[in-house]
Amino acid sequence: MLATQLAGLSLAPGRPLLVVDADEVLFYFMRGFERHLERIGLYFDWKSYALYGNIRRQDDNEPVPAEELHPLLDRFFATETASLEPVEGAADGLRRLSAIADIVVLSNLPLHAKGARETALARHGMAYPLIANSGGKGPAMAALLQHAPRRAAFLDDIPHNHASVAKAAPMVHRVHFIADTRLAALLPPAEHSQHRAASWAEIEPYMAAYLAG
Repeated sequence: MLATQLAGLSLAPGRPLLVVDADEVLFYFMRGFERHLERIGLYFDWKSYALYGNIRRQDDNEPVPAEELHPLLDRFFATETASLEPVEGAADGLRRLSAIADIVVLSNLPLHAKGARETALARHGMAYPLIANSGGKGPAMAALLQHAPRRAAFLDDIPHNHASVAKAAPMVHRVHFIADTRLAALLPPAEHSQHRAASWAEIEPYMAAYLAG
């Protein structure tokens, strides 16, 4: 799956590369997820960053069993991916950064939802190449480096993705960003990131300086 998607990319050799996540970086995942949970009789408890243990039933407050989480997320991506709200400043920031770097969206989501995510990206002015990934993002980032960018940066909200990229592609500059402030308050800066950003107003000039350096 990953190799096929990467084979279809057209990146400029020697040009800087910016790889960005989608959920909680370009789109507000938790806002849409909360609405989805409410419609099906569930809610998010906000006690930690983890999904397991925090998704609870409205009728008895019991957590949803672990074995039900994957089907729940799969249904969410199938029905809600195209309707998630864009993060303020993301489209304008990427548009300006695209003048100095190639942009790739590297998003962990089911392959069946890739088309819906591409539709949402295009609708909100972010029609950049999309790679649908699963698991740690280090292998995908290392594969992208085979296109020989002059320098590369990675923007993601999940700490273990930063750890994965740090292991597989340590030369990549890693920036931690969580768009939803409620979610951001639950996590310190990712250990394997080199910078924690609070908004796209901060990300854009930071990335521009790094990519052009």
